[in-house]
Amino acid sequence: MKGVILHPADLPVKDRGGGIRTIPLVTYGVGSRSMLNGITTLDPGAAVPLHTHNCEESVVVLSGHARAFIDGVETDLEARDTTWIPAEVPHFFRNISDSEPMSILWTYASIDATRTIVATGVTTRIDEEHRPA
Repeated sequence: MKGVILHPADLPVKDRGGGIRTIPLVTYGVGSRSMLNGITTLDPGAAVPLHTHNCEESVVVLSGHARAFIDGVETDLEARDTTWIPAEVPHFFRNISDSEPMSILWTYASIDATRTIVATGVTTRIDEEHRPA
């Protein structure tokens, strides 16, 4: 297996609604067998709903100003601030700017990562749209 160079500007963007867009990077589709990562951009005021994952996650703020809510604790973040979130810990990220987008780089410690929305209990695979049938 060979390594891959990915250029986010050349990759498709998934519009997740609510002012949230994601560019999947390292996925099963490029050959990964043990991790996932990508870049998500949130418009001013946008937030990812409170959720959990079945594996560890790390998030690095690439640009903008974020508020992280992790296991009941809110913390303001800026570029290069990094989080580590254990499996099953409720969390979300919000863009706290009124005028600037905010981007994060996320990494999951499992190719089989899932997201469960706390409010609905609905669980989906992170890579469901990228993994071959």
